[in-house]
Amino acid sequence: GYTYVDKTGIIERLITEGKCYFLSRPRRFGKSLLLSTIEAFYQGRKDLFEGLEISRMEHDWQPHPVFHMAMNANKCQTVHDLEATIESFLYYYEQLYGRNEPSDSLALRFGALIRSAYNKTGKRVVILIDEYDKPLLDSVGNKALQDDLRAILKGFYSNLKNGDQYIQFAMLTGVSRFGKLSIFSDLNNLNDISMDDDYAAVCGITEQEMLDNCQYGIQKLADSEEFSYEEAVTELKNNYDGYHFTRQSPDLYNPFSLLKALSSKQIGDYWYATGTPTFLLKHIVNKGIDLRKYINAESDSASLSCIDSDSGDPVPMLFQTGYLTIKSYDKTNRYYRLGIPNREVARGLFSKLMPMYTGRDEGESKSFIRESARMLRDGRAEEFMTGLQTLLAGVSYELTGNKSEIFFENNLYVIFAMLGLDVRTEYHTSDGRIDVLITTPKYVYVIELKRDSTPEAALDQINDKHYEYQFRPIDGIDGTDARDIVKIGVNFSSVTRNITGWIISR
Repeated sequence: GYTYVDKTGIIERLITEGKCYFLSRPRRFGKSLLLSTIEAFYQGRKDLFEGLEISRMEHDWQPHPVFHMAMNANKCQTVHDLEATIESFLYYYEQLYGRNEPSDSLALRFGALIRSAYNKTGKRVVILIDEYDKPLLDSVGNKALQDDLRAILKGFYSNLKNGDQYIQFAMLTGVSRFGKLSIFSDLNNLNDISMDDDYAAVCGITEQEMLDNCQYGIQKLADSEEFSYEEAVTELKNNYDGYHFTRQSPDLYNPFSLLKALSSKQIGDYWYATGTPTFLLKHIVNKGIDLRKYINAESDSASLSCIDSDSGDPVPMLFQTGYLTIKSYDKTNRYYRLGIPNREVARGLFSKLMPMYTGRDEGESKSFIRESARMLRDGRAEEFMTGLQTLLAGVSYELTGNKSEIFFENNLYVIFAMLGLDVRTEYHTSDGRIDVLITTPKYVYVIELKRDSTPEAALDQINDKHYEYQFRPIDGIDGTDARDIVKIGVNFSSVTRNITGWIISR
């Protein structure tokens, strides 16, 4: 009785055009459902596929032995945790196909199990490993433990190549492609389809799939939120769409958030609440990284497709975990431009970063943001600036250390991004760049920031560069921008690490 978005045409391509695959996608993107669907196919469950695209193709529907392992079944904080997870998996299938390997080696037992299943059934086996990288993600920051876990995983996964003659199909899924695991260099038969255009939509829901299959849910959401149908589609797009994992990827919606919004009949933040890479955010804050540089990053495919947990570059991890996505591709220079996919991700990312920069708890930070947004919508610029200065005054020296300038700029960037208004930083005009541009239905705020200077100098730059000209109404022409323009010149002190003064001109 549920809505089913048919991805079996893509699955049919997988099983007929290749044999061993790796797929990286963010959490909650349907990787586990993909593997369970493949499992059902290789179990010969033809009844489950009636009416779907794969049922129109010629297949013998003969069952194969299927080894389906979820590496996220146990949190790996020690080597024993990983060994217990693998032991449980092996023990279950050894009860079905027998144990012919006297060794205690987990890798050797897995190889023997593959051969045993083949010999017992006369069918080549199917190996499906979900969240292959979970043990490594659990142990990020603990190099010694990671080295031990890598050694175990490398031996265990090597059976995907060593047992090739006994394998019908194999797929590993995960969030990240860990380069130092060596699995991807050792397993030259493993096809990484994570950035392959042919499989861009294998997980996630395209806009057309949503419009074709979810009309009922969209209408119920519209009724609940008092939107028109078209407004509901727009809200869903703004909040949950925007993912691109390949150069020619269609727009993809986060399936978890989209379906939660439709089932609960309200727009909310669902995905980021299920977990955030805290270690990554701490790295950004503690290393004094320019946040704007990484939120609007550029990278090549080699960098994006492989990460090392001890690397100083957070972009590949931000991309693979879903906090950044491909916005465009430069064919000439062969690099990708990245950005935040949608509003839900932006709210989730910045709400986690804000307490790290302000030193306030998440509840207090969000309270400040809500009140600040109201002030700006109401035109109360003086109150907003006073509140901003007060908030920044509470940031301890231990947080900023010797990174005062970049820390201050990141702090402001996060605060502005959290406002929920139309906020643009370094907005280009015909004669320069506006540091911060904030627009509301009634007001346009043009903000210029100076360091160790004066508010007057900042305001003079706004006036001299005529930053506000494109927002001025044109007499006698209907439809031009009639909002009030508020110009704010701000000075920041590198000594006090705070705003020292501002001038507001209307």
